[in-house]
Amino acid sequence: MTKFIIAALAAALSVVSAAATDTIPAVLVSRQLAEGARLHVGDIVTIALDAQGHRGKRFRVAGIYEPTPDPMKFTARRIEARMHLPDLIDVAGAPADAESPDAVDAINIRLADPNDTRAFSASVMARAPGIFARSTARAEDGSDPFAVLDRFHFAIAIVTVFGSTAFLLALMVMRAEERRETVGIVRLIGISQRSILLEVLVEGLLIATAGAIFGVLFALATQGAINRFFQWRYDTALVFVRVTTRIALESVALAVPLGIAAGLVGSWTLLRRDVVALVRR
Repeated sequence: MTKFIIAALAAALSVVSAAATDTIPAVLVSRQLAEGARLHVGDIVTIALDAQGHRGKRFRVAGIYEPTPDPMKFTARRIEARMHLPDLIDVAGAPADAESPDAVDAINIRLADPNDTRAFSASVMARAPGIFARSTARAEDGSDPFAVLDRFHFAIAIVTVFGSTAFLLALMVMRAEERRETVGIVRLIGISQRSILLEVLVEGLLIATAGAIFGVLFALATQGAINRFFQWRYDTALVFVRVTTRIALESVALAVPLGIAAGLVGSWTLLRRDVVALVRR
């Protein structure tokens, strides 16, 4: 009989505890906040405006989420929490200001027709002076910071391609000079310059194709390690490197012609010489 009474009291206390917990509002916390504060689902936390806990309110951790990766915030620690609007007003509202519950800093609006963005922005700013309305999509007028970054990367890519092409041309000229006597003997045998250039073209095509494929495979093999390192470094889920099919095809389409052209230029400077000058020691 005593054991039955103890079990009944324990069950009653658990029901009361569960009911009390259910009355506490729920909150979602970011993964970074959960790891830093060692929070788990079901924990009870107090959220306040300051470290002293003034006007703090208790919440129950209902879940842990991964913040949406944002390139503009990848260096910032995402110590964030999501709660219902009435709970947010209770925590962040100013009791002395009766209008504080109705005050907001920003509102996100999704238009039915994205083409009406400029007209909508102009209408809002004309009706409410002091309010700035702009689109969160990538701008096409050059003011988008990511568009500027794309152009900067494109300029760096052009400089890199020209520099690597000059280096490759120098290597091919040196390689052709090493084969000077071989080319001279081949020409003395009677093989025409056109046949030699064709052989150089095929050889350059094979070497350039192999090099381009190796570069693409190397990029595919290392992009995971690069992403994991920077994601660990900045504690974010943002993807820093992604080798797509388009990027791979563009790289091959650019590398193969440049490799062939460098081989032809290096060999042509050798084939223009006199046969006697080629075989002379």
